[in-house]
Amino acid sequence: MPIVDSIRVGDYKEKTRFVMELDKSVKFNVFTLGNPYRIVIELPKVNWQIKSTNLMGGKRIIGYRFGLFKPNQSRFVIDLRGPVRIAKAFKLHPKGIRRHRIIVDIVDISANYFLKNYQLRSTKAKAKPKGFDTQKSENRKHRKRMRTRLIVLDPGHGGIDPGARGRRGTLEKKVVLELAYELKRELIANGKYRVLLTRTRDVFVRLRERIAIAHRAGADLFISLHADSIGKKHVRGGSVYTLSERASDREAEALARRENKSDIIAGVDLNEQSSVVAKILIDLRQRLTKNNSVKFAKILAEQLNKKIRMLRRKHRFAGFAVLKAPEIPSVLIEMGYLSNFEDEKLIRSASHRRKIAQAIVNAVNKYFATK
Repeated sequence: MPIVDSIRVGDYKEKTRFVMELDKSVKFNVFTLGNPYRIVIELPKVNWQIKSTNLMGGKRIIGYRFGLFKPNQSRFVIDLRGPVRIAKAFKLHPKGIRRHRIIVDIVDISANYFLKNYQLRSTKAKAKPKGFDTQKSENRKHRKRMRTRLIVLDPGHGGIDPGARGRRGTLEKKVVLELAYELKRELIANGKYRVLLTRTRDVFVRLRERIAIAHRAGADLFISLHADSIGKKHVRGGSVYTLSERASDREAEALARRENKSDIIAGVDLNEQSSVVAKILIDLRQRLTKNNSVKFAKILAEQLNKKIRMLRRKHRFAGFAVLKAPEIPSVLIEMGYLSNFEDEKLIRSASHRRKIAQAIVNAVNKYFATK
């Protein structure tokens, strides 16, 4: 696997030069995105061994992140101060002490010029995502009644998007995947359910694709797993969220904004307006789904409260994009705050995650007992 271990930037009056060094030559693709302004460098799967960089606080570059975007594809995403154009992008072979290099030169342009060219590039027809054929809706409902209940577990973040980071360096994307596997074992051992994960390893999955996975599979329940972080280090405890365009409080609203930025972090083109999202936003059937989501959330908060410490307001509402499946009751669980020393210690514990999993299984059993 190619190794990337050096990143550097040269700022000049007329341009900024980005340089990435690797031990092997690789094919790459580079493009710009707007809303917000970003540069994305696509690579094959690589081993990231970057120790330090000088990318922060430059004339045109304000931040960066990197990681696995999908199986066998890595991404390096650069946050920009404003609109730019890629003047040059090329490779150089080893010379002297320098190894294989990817060079990207960027220059300033006006917002109008960027928008015009960006729109031209974004008007290509997008294939309609599979699994959203409304004519198949009744058949899907019939199949649901004839089979074992399917629970879709959604470990948040992944790959290039690490999520929250704890005081000890704990990564949200890692602990929520571990919880997902524990919960899957508990649900299957119960003998009443089938389980599907939206991701099974450290890879990025788009928010709308997480919804599509559940919809294509005909899920009966969608449970998104997360661990929060906040500036107030004394705050600790779990919580359960359901969808509402009007947040229950400021913290819930702020959390939804952070979670909904997942696609931005990974360098996803937000101008790709899919028919999936359009359908979700106008589908009146979601009203019933929201009611069932709230019903499950209340049971879930009650069961979790028996096993772990919860926030005073256990059930909250916010506009989470990942909870917008029109026919699937959906909840988002925050198992605690990685920004709190005690919560982080517990979340890292396998026995604590087992308690959370057992509480969720109890809630699932109680919910379906009423159906």
